[in-house]
This record gives sequence, C-alpha cells and structure tokens, in this order.
Amino acid sequence: MVKNYQKILNGVLKDIRPKPEEKKLLHSVAKKVFSVAKKEARKYKAKPLIAGSITRDTWLPGKIEFDLFIMFPTKLSGKKFEETGLKVGKAIFEKMEGSWKIEYAQHPYVSGKIYGVEIDIVPSYNVKSAEQLKSAVDRTPFHVKYLEKHLPLKLSDQVRLLKQFLTANGIYGADAKTEGFSGYLCELLIIRYKKFVSVLQNAVKMMPAEVIDIEKFYKKEEHKKLRQQFKDQALIMIDPTDKTRNVGAAVSAKNFFKFKKISSEFLANPSYELFSQRSYSPITENDLILNQMQRRTELILVRFNPPKVVPDILWPQLRRFSERLQSILEETQYEFKVLRRDEYTDEKNMAVVLLEMEVSKLPSVQKRIGPKVFDIDDSERFLKKYKSNKLLLAGPFVEGDNWVVEMQRKFMTAREKLTDSLKDDVKILKAKGIPNHIANEIAKGFEIILESSRMMELVKEDKGFGIFLKKYFNPENLI
Repeated sequence: MVKNYQKILNGVLKDIRPKPEEKKLLHSVAKKVFSVAKKEARKYKAKPLIAGSITRDTWLPGKIEFDLFIMFPTKLSGKKFEETGLKVGKAIFEKMEGSWKIEYAQHPYVSGKIYGVEIDIVPSYNVKSAEQLKSAVDRTPFHVKYLEKHLPLKLSDQVRLLKQFLTANGIYGADAKTEGFSGYLCELLIIRYKKFVSVLQNAVKMMPAEVIDIEKFYKKEEHKKLRQQFKDQALIMIDPTDKTRNVGAAVSAKNFFKFKKISSEFLANPSYELFSQRSYSPITENDLILNQMQRRTELILVRFNPPKVVPDILWPQLRRFSERLQSILEETQYEFKVLRRDEYTDEKNMAVVLLEMEVSKLPSVQKRIGPKVFDIDDSERFLKKYKSNKLLLAGPFVEGDNWVVEMQRKFMTAREKLTDSLKDDVKILKAKGIPNHIANEIAKGFEIILESSRMMELVKEDKGFGIFLKKYFNPENLI
C-alpha cells in the first residue's frame, strides 16, 4: 500500500513543483527588491526581511509571490510607523517600476506587482522576543527563523503535497472566508510528522481540540487547561515561537472534520482526484424547485451590496449579520423558526444571507400565556399590560390556572418582519446589532427574495452564487 501512495504522490509532485522559469523569475525579483529595500529601510534605521513560502521553497506553481517585511525600531510611534511604512513601500515599488495600491489589515501596507510577481510590503516592529510583540505581524520574523532551523529543504515537497491536498479540497488558507489551514500550520505539521502521509494518518485519529505541542512547552496534564484557554478551537497547534498562541485558531470545526474525512479517503483509496480541485456547475431552476418541494420549507434571500472592505472584515460581519437576522426572527413574540442559514458574497457586487425557514408563516392570532392566577403581583402586571392593548382579540381569560390573552399578530410572515426590521436608518440598524459596515449598505437598500425565478436571475448574473446554492442543498457528509 505504501508503494501505491508513493506512486500517486510522485505523479502529483510532477504537477505541483514550480517550473524552472517560475523559480528563476521569483528569486531574481526577490533579490532585486531586497537590495532596493535595504537602501530605503536604512534611511529609517529599519531592516528588510523576505518572508513567505519562497524562503522554504514550499510554494505551489502559479503562486509567484512573497512578502517583504520592513522591521522598524520599536521607538517609532504608531502614526509615524504607519506613515513611514507606507512611504518605504511606495518607494520600493516606484524604484522597481511596479504597480501598487494600499491595503489594510492591522496596519496599512503596500501591495502590488513587480515584473508579474505579487509582493506585499508590510511594516513591522523589530522586536527581540515574542513577549515584546506590538502587532500580529511582528511575530513573522520569528516564524522565518524557526522554519529555517527546523524545516530542511528535503521536506519542501512534503509541505507542497499537504498544501495542494488542502487547496484542492477548499480548506487551505487561514483567511476569514476559508477558515482553514495556513501555510505556517502546514509547515509545522510536516515538522511534527515528517511526511505527508504521516500527517494524514495522524489526522484520522485526531479528536476535536487536539493539542499538538512541537516544542513540548506543556505537560500532558496541562492539555485540559489549554483546551479551556483555546475554548471552541478545533485544532490546537502551539506556536513554537510563542507558547500563548494557537496557530490552528482559524480552522473551523467543519474544516477540521473535512480534513479528517479526506485524509481517511486518501489512505483508504489513494487517488490523483483528491489533489485536483473539483468543478461544480450552478444549480438549475428545476433542481431549485425540486429541492424546495421535497423539503417543504421556504427559502428567503436578503440581498444587498457588499461593503467595500477587505474580505477579512467582510466575511465575519456577513456571518454576524446572518446570525442576527435569525435571532430577530426567532424572538419570542414573533415565533418564526429558521431551519438553516448560510452566507454568500462575491466580495464586489453581491452579498446574500440565505435563511431556510422551518416556520415562515403564522396565523393572525397569537396566544400568550400569562402567570398563574395565584401570583397576585405578576397577575396585576399582566392584566394591566394587556387589558387595553389595541391588538387584543380575546381575553384576558383564565385557562387552567393561568391568565391567557389572544393577540393580533403584527407580522404574519418572516418576509414582513425582515422588511420592517431592516428598513430603518443606519443609526437604528447599528443599535439593533447589525454590524457597522453591513448596516451602512443595508440603509442604502436591500432586496428580500422568495421567488425561484428571481433567485435564478441572480444565478445567471453570478455563477458562483449558483454553485453556492447547489452546495447548500447538498452539504458534504463529513463522516
């Protein structure tokens, strides 16, 4: 069986090793950029550092890119630090005749292309230890040094195999959209288990909140405490350069189990297919209608323009918005029920929250059960509240030992409730718990869609949305 693995893996490696011309271009540009960066950084007593998979030769073909960190003295103030970082970044791109733009993460940075190579020039602080970190990016130099020491070049192909395996299955990347495995996490897994196949063999046995501690900072009996520290994190990989950090924090529970599933599949039946990205076709109108008929639920889409923010801000806000819509519908006085929900955005023109309703229509009358008649104080409050209510249909009357009223519902459909909740101005939307950037866009306009024909119009506009709908009705079996 091992030979069978190796035959497959050798074939995969032929496809995922960068071509000589790609390597030559990347290293040539990196060398020139580093030379220019040294001169520009020196003006501010800073030092450049090249980071990313280029330094370990673990990059995949087509990913012709690297990060350049400009490490400034820690005495540089916050505003001055940002201004100087951007100034150095722009100067490097301009001297290399590249194109650039300013992007935003924890700090603004300069991103662009030089001779076709994608480069992020990121300002950071030149700190001496992980305890002195002033921002998240300051730890990158420690990662670079650790990997240089512990990840020999002979293991580069093992990292490539793991990255390609995860990429093909949609779980490579620690960004907010993917919620998967970072490049650094892949490299640490190979350092720990040495071979790609060994990583998969161990993945199959992993339990949620698995603790992997390469440097053995913690004793086994301390792992229970670690699980409390990193509560609700599916994979705990202790950062060997900072024992207080979980490198696997981004990995969602869903992607943790997907990794176990695909690992098991490969070990049982090794194949090239698991290293190739699967192609999906958008949902057809017939399939959409058939799914709705079979499920007897109502699908509601809330569509709006996505805010112009970076994806790592957009996706968490979109998920929080989706969660907030469910909680609004399920408030006790409304009694609607969401079966399942999901979110989609192309990050440019369309954002959608999908709500599949278990209960989306209600009768016009609502029964409200009050306190027992023996609870004098509570009864007085209940009777006072309802006896002159304009929406009162019947009561107050006694049923068993309880006061009861029957009220006219304000909203009989989930669509009416959503429309009412989202029609307010931006200040009220934010007060209702709608995330800031989303609230700004909702205040400009939104669309609530129940009709299959309109959903299919969106599918024609955006193939990605059609694939999203198809996957929604066919969630992966992770067992």
